[in-house]
Amino acid sequence: MHLALYLSDTGLHAGGWRHPAAQNHDPMALDTWLRLVKKAEEAKFDFAFIADKLSIDDIYGSDITTTVQYRPGYARPEPMALLTALSLFTHSIGLGGTLSTTYGEPFHAARTIATLDHFSAGRMAWNAVTSTNDGEAKNFSRTRHLAHQERYKRAGEFIDAVHQLLASWQPDALVADKESGIYARPDKVSYTRFAGEHFQIKGPLTVAASPQGRPVQILAGVSQDFKEVATRVAEVIFTVQPERERAQQFYQQFKTAMAAQGRLPQACKILPGIMPIVGATQQEAEEKRRQLDELVNPLAGLSFMSASMNYDLSQHDPDALFPDIFDAISGSKGRFEYVINEARRQGKTLAEVAKSYAASASFPVLVGTPESIASEMIEWVESKACDGFVLMPADMPASLHDFADYVVPELQKRGAFRKDYQGKTLRDHLQVPLE
Repeated sequence: MHLALYLSDTGLHAGGWRHPAAQNHDPMALDTWLRLVKKAEEAKFDFAFIADKLSIDDIYGSDITTTVQYRPGYARPEPMALLTALSLFTHSIGLGGTLSTTYGEPFHAARTIATLDHFSAGRMAWNAVTSTNDGEAKNFSRTRHLAHQERYKRAGEFIDAVHQLLASWQPDALVADKESGIYARPDKVSYTRFAGEHFQIKGPLTVAASPQGRPVQILAGVSQDFKEVATRVAEVIFTVQPERERAQQFYQQFKTAMAAQGRLPQACKILPGIMPIVGATQQEAEEKRRQLDELVNPLAGLSFMSASMNYDLSQHDPDALFPDIFDAISGSKGRFEYVINEARRQGKTLAEVAKSYAASASFPVLVGTPESIASEMIEWVESKACDGFVLMPADMPASLHDFADYVVPELQKRGAFRKDYQGKTLRDHLQVPLE
């Protein structure tokens, strides 16, 4: 199986930063991140990647009160600058960063990721996201975020433009021939001349061909608009699948849709997020989860969900049945269709759902011993629910250490995960060919 680390200084669980084992190091100190990435590299993870958002969550109640009081994680460095630094102090692990296709330009994105692929000697991936809410729009001189379908159309074109720019230099273009005076062969460098609805780009890129041909393409989501883009261009899918049966259905449908695009199934790895809570015994693991869940303030969940939905939940009574608001959501839609339907089916209140969502963000929580967690992970892969996982530690660094020190060796013992890196680039680790 393949393993990636979701890189967070506090962990995903909204109670994680309050747990006694949490260290809450300075997020603006490089060592905070370097310690985590080096731990993942010691455990032979395929890659680590950092998510990003271009605003502080202020959708709930139209201000940042709940965000800054109850959920940390916004005083963080810019991802590409952070990955540049991490690339200098790591050797094998892949490094992925998030770039917005709604609030960015393809030329700048291509130049940045190609440069990082050189600096990291072929270990770069980029997570193309459409961004989620009006708060981000207002930081880029816009009043409203683009509609869901419109921004995915832009995203598909953005990614195509980036890929064409990255292909404008052939690997053997640079010759630096002193005798002839030719530094780069003009027949090996081509104008991009990309012409689309959103972007018109002359090219060529100003960075030579990257070491792995093209940095690995990550996409995250579950919606239909997402899948229309992802089945065509994604090489890693980061997805939310609360249950194994749903994951199997998604996996089969996605791989079938890839084939319809003329792509081989191994050309894209599907990696759902999981949150393992590890204990020496089942009781110990369950006690840690109980402690974490008790530390969640529902307001953290209400703020988090409002920002992800791009919908202000403060207009609803938190103690009433979760409202039927799916059609009003203009942010992340795919993941909330399941959340809303399940909440209303089970008769849960808005506050109850907010608290549980803040504890897991709808990712499956695997609570148990290293042996039981390894067994469940292997079962997911062998039953074709996924190709591996993105580890979402509940708290940092304890949950990462628990997984790396106890679950990974169990996976290795059973032949389910590598004991060492076999190649040098991220494409080598993922076994994803350049199409």
